[in-house]
Amino acid sequence: MAASFNVVRYDYSPCAACKLLRRKCLPDCIFAPYFPPEELQKFISVPKIFGASNVAKLLNEVLPHQREDTVSSLSYEAEARLRDPVYGCVGTISILQLQVERLQKELDEANAELEKQESAIITKHLPLFHFHGMIQMFQIKEELPDKDFDSIIIEDI
Repeated sequence: MAASFNVVRYDYSPCAACKLLRRKCLPDCIFAPYFPPEELQKFISVPKIFGASNVAKLLNEVLPHQREDTVSSLSYEAEARLRDPVYGCVGTISILQLQVERLQKELDEANAELEKQESAIITKHLPLFHFHGMIQMFQIKEELPDKDFDSIIIEDI
């Protein structure tokens, strides 16, 4: 009598990690949710830098809701380490911080120049504003002759 076996067949393709590592992708594969088969490039640099078994251990230690961010960080850091083996993403962060500081300095200089120009315009036209204010005050005095305008502060007008 021939033995009968129940063979479970999976018709899905292995995840990018199992494909690259040339192993069978099991249903409970820790890599499958984060390295889908169509994103092979996302996984290629990760085991080169961190090692596949270390990444698997790390993913098992991290809480499930944090794994997506962990994979994203590992992938980014691995790519950065391949581009710059010494500094990795810290080098990129340093460059970006220097750019932010330079742009902040340019912004501060532009704001100072703008204030300087605004001040020059106000100083140039201040006598004209004062003159118009005095005319308005005299017009109000003529309309309301019994009011005491000597106690009114000019800024109130």
